Amino acid sequence: MKFFPNKSVILVAFTQLSIFILSFIFYGEISIVSYINISFYISFALLLSFLLIFTIQSGFYDAIFKSFNFALSFRTNKRRFEDVPGLSELVTINKNPFLFYAIINGLFMVIALVVYYVLLT
Repeated sequence: MKFFPNKSVILVAFTQLSIFILSFIFYGEISIVSYINISFYISFALLLSFLLIFTIQSGFYDAIFKSFNFALSFRTNKRRFEDVPGLSELVTINKNPFLFYAIINGLFMVIALVVYYVLLT
């Protein structure tokens, strides 16, 4: 039986590698402070992506999207307002991986913060 890590482990490793690469690009070095800063930005972006997809799929923007779609296609298409699909019907992205990877990267960031605090004092 061959050992091959599942997709989650590979994506977490890819995210961590990208944090180290971005830390080197933006700060010119790889330090614990630069790792904490970049991992915060990555975790925050993933969490905001999760929240955006969550609000879209909850139907919050459906009325606005349907109104704009209906108003902008009024002259070309002869359809009723009820026939226009809502944005929540069109966005079918799975939002759970965004939250999972945001939490995992956030935990690594918190561990790095604890290590930095212990080394500082």
